[in-house]
Amino acid sequence: MTAPVYLGSNQPPDRFYRGGGKIRALRGTAAPGDRVPEDWIASTTTLFGAAETGLSRLPDGRRFIDVVEADPQAWLGPDHVAAWGADTKLLVKLLDAGQRLPVHLHPGQPFAQAHLGRRHGKAEAWYILDGGPVHLGFRRDVDRAELDAWVAGQDTEAMLEAMHTLDVAPGDSVYVPPGLPHAIGAGVFIAEVQEPEDLSILLEWKGFAVDGEAEGHLGLGFGTALEAADLRGWPADAIRQLVIRQGLGAGTLADLSKKYFRAERLKISGAAERLDAGFGVLVVLDGAGTLTPANAPASPLARGDTVAVPFAAGDLDVDGRLSLVRCRPPQP
Repeated sequence: MTAPVYLGSNQPPDRFYRGGGKIRALRGTAAPGDRVPEDWIASTTTLFGAAETGLSRLPDGRRFIDVVEADPQAWLGPDHVAAWGADTKLLVKLLDAGQRLPVHLHPGQPFAQAHLGRRHGKAEAWYILDGGPVHLGFRRDVDRAELDAWVAGQDTEAMLEAMHTLDVAPGDSVYVPPGLPHAIGAGVFIAEVQEPEDLSILLEWKGFAVDGEAEGHLGLGFGTALEAADLRGWPADAIRQLVIRQGLGAGTLADLSKKYFRAERLKISGAAERLDAGFGVLVVLDGAGTLTPANAPASPLARGDTVAVPFAAGDLDVDGRLSLVRCRPPQP
């Protein structure tokens, strides 16, 4: 496989929060309804507990995970395979928060491996397409007994009052380390890059279409699941280090995220820009142009396209007038 693959929308149905209209507006076509707020791109990951839902398929119907595992050298490159085998180390999403998401967190790799037998935790980062409020981490140290009481009583007001609240704008990015409680505000639209797992621990579920008492703890019970929570008080300047305002290129995401994944926002203004060879996912945010790999035919790029690019495609020339985000696994 040397040619980039254009992927259609892959939206798990009947999610517990509303959204989806902004994904349809960007892509031109996507799943109908108001509970399809996520589009999983180049996904080798299922929803937690599902057998197939969440996995991406190529236009010919093959599962993306099967294609990568059949030829990992071509897709991921020799250095990546030497370090991590056929693991893509990457999941990209579009996420349209039609309502504020509940306060939740994702475990880190040591917890996920010890308690769930997973290779990854779930660090994530958001590139902001439409802005609004986001809630990140606690402003003060929180005692475990206090957290247990908030969760048991679904005291959302107390949770949010204890958290940092920031306003983010289009072009900003936010890195969310494993364990950090967070929530995305209503109206925020993001392109998300993350570790390839679906592991969420809910601190809040009141008013959402989910039975949090049964489904909010990854089957571990809250006594164990909440051990994954970062209960430290984060100073405001530490939270600000997770947020990059209007970053471009290598400075699109906070440096702290680089051990998990990479993402760079690119603005092409007519002259071709060369991108080095490597597995990645392109999300075209605006405009139109052309993608010309060294080892495959040229193809058009346009707003809403999502493209999985194999290592074997070689260096890429991107020209035209467009804005895109290139998401990649960490450097081997």
